[in-house]
Amino acid sequence: MAEPDRAVLLIDGVCNVCEAWVRFIVPRDPRGRFAFAALQSPVGSKLLAEAGLPADYLDGVVLLEGGRAYTRSTALLRVFRRLSGLWPLFYALVVIPRPLRDWAYEAFIARRYAWFGRKDACLVPSGELAERFLG
Repeated sequence: MAEPDRAVLLIDGVCNVCEAWVRFIVPRDPRGRFAFAALQSPVGSKLLAEAGLPADYLDGVVLLEGGRAYTRSTALLRVFRRLSGLWPLFYALVVIPRPLRDWAYEAFIARRYAWFGRKDACLVPSGELAERFLG
């Protein structure tokens, strides 16, 4: 991931919403600028530590981009900004004050398992997804 145009998205590997998010991103990232790893994986733990985040961080996604770590709503908006099609228009939501954006994000994250369920084990990607997962 040393290339400046590459980014790593760390996801909760047992979260159905996170898996759906990855499956949403891949076809909208034709240049393959995003790689993925589960937060719970050895690679994810290592990347979290390198970013200065706790190894047990499970509060949603973490975007590692340009030598920085982005969390919560900022991570999501920065992902949208890099997708093909009209999706980058969602980045305009960055004008909403971060505390308000993060409040909405955290409210959703706190309920994601209740609303969408969770897996018993981390996502085991196959096919095109497997090529994009680290470790």
